[in-house]
Amino acid sequence: MFIDEAKIMVKGGHGGAGRVAFFRNRKGPSGGNGGPGGDVYAVASGNLTQLATFISKIKYIGENGGPGGLNQRTGKYGDDLLIKVPVGTTFIDVVTKGEITVNEKNPKYLLCRGGLGGLGNSAFKSPTNRVPQQAEPGKEGQERNFRLILRLIANFGLIGLPNAGKSSLLNKLTSANVKTANYPFTTLEPNLGVYNGKVIADVPGLIEGASTGKGLGIKFLKHIEKVDLIFHCISVESTDVTTEYNTVINELKTYNPRLPEKKSIILLTKIDLIDEKEVNKKLKELKEFNKDVLPVSIYDEESLEQLRNILNM
Repeated sequence: MFIDEAKIMVKGGHGGAGRVAFFRNRKGPSGGNGGPGGDVYAVASGNLTQLATFISKIKYIGENGGPGGLNQRTGKYGDDLLIKVPVGTTFIDVVTKGEITVNEKNPKYLLCRGGLGGLGNSAFKSPTNRVPQQAEPGKEGQERNFRLILRLIANFGLIGLPNAGKSSLLNKLTSANVKTANYPFTTLEPNLGVYNGKVIADVPGLIEGASTGKGLGIKFLKHIEKVDLIFHCISVESTDVTTEYNTVINELKTYNPRLPEKKSIILLTKIDLIDEKEVNKKLKELKEFNKDVLPVSIYDEESLEQLRNILNM
């Protein structure tokens, strides 16, 4: 199962306690300060592709600082904790709703600071308190709860109703090996393929009412929010291409009103299944939406070459 959302608790390490100690013959306080707790950072990793790790482990805590030592020595600094996540992962603070995304431009981000170390008794020496007996405990580290959302990094997105031919196109254009069959929802999670160095995302099929949870819902649409170009796939097998187009557009609007505004091209797929006259009729209907429309079939090399020219732009 492809995991693209998770919830975790993050906490900086606890600061070490200050120490109560004296030089020989009690000639003065020598207790050192505790070491600070380790900070916790989010780090983008190109070796990860999903958030599965965060289902089995949900708590991430920096190392505690060490206690103060003799001779005014500061305790060991707690080691920082690096939480590796896929590039494009967004951290949303559950309380403040603030969010940060780690990616190539922002590969490392401080999530929680470790607690300060407590002062040792040498810090409390004064003319009126030459043998201080007190020291401070270490401070708690900062604690936050985050919701993690992974948005796949892709240049192109393939969307459409079930059986629109998205996965077959991805397989044909790239080295992807996505399961395909002549029934709905053969694609249960987003799939990626690489064409000429550019990433294509195949988003599982939408249906009318997806925004209310029908079918696979709209949970995977997050993966096309940042693509450069959307390919809206509509099969020639559709009995009403106009209604099919509007069905998907309405679901996009419900999820994110700005999604339908993204640059898009309509792909009329599987054109090998009907005669040219019917293809032209459906093309004419789709052109009423003032979008570029490209008829294509995985068995028609000429149409695939036209599609490749668009991908190469």
